[in-house]
Amino acid sequence: MAFQVNREGDVVVIDVDGQLIVGNRQELKQTILDQVESGERKFLVDFTHTGYIDSSGLGVLVSLSKKIREQGGELRLSTLNEDLRTLFELTKLDTLFRIADSREEGLKGF
Repeated sequence: MAFQVNREGDVVVIDVDGQLIVGNRQELKQTILDQVESGERKFLVDFTHTGYIDSSGLGVLVSLSKKIREQGGELRLSTLNEDLRTLFELTKLDTLFRIADSREEGLKGF
């Protein structure tokens, strides 16, 4: 599992490669919190190369979203595969996050 952090304009883009599970969720959380502490407020997490997210992974995304909103920012998600999209719909998390079909769509209108 690896996280790639890039900038696209004024948006911090995090690519998640592999699974987002209990074993690596803290790494993702710390990566994003470090960016928040340095003043970043716009985040897009790209799941193009992610096949699975467990409940602890979902929990860390919810926690990060809350923290970023409290700071006046936004956390968006993009490029969920069909299974992940269904997971977000079943858990009603699709109402919490702005989920884009592509990275480009996720970056629009930030």
